Amino acid sequence: MADLIVDTNLADPDRVYTALIDAHRDLDEETSGELNAKLILILANHVGDEEVIAQAIELARKGLLRPAGSAT
Repeated sequence: MADLIVDTNLADPDRVYTALIDAHRDLDEETSGELNAKLILILANHVGDEEVIAQAIELARKGLLRPAGSAT
């Protein structure tokens, strides 16, 4: 079983962050969500390891869970 890499693995993480922000520029909320969904599926396909993807999902959800209907 492979493990999710959680240490910085990008040569220039700030440039990647900026590219992600720029990709969403001028998109409405719905289209921005569609872009995120497409990007996630493209990258998940590239990773190709369902266990690593499951680890990433768990890590991303950690700390985000709020009861349904609660205020943000």
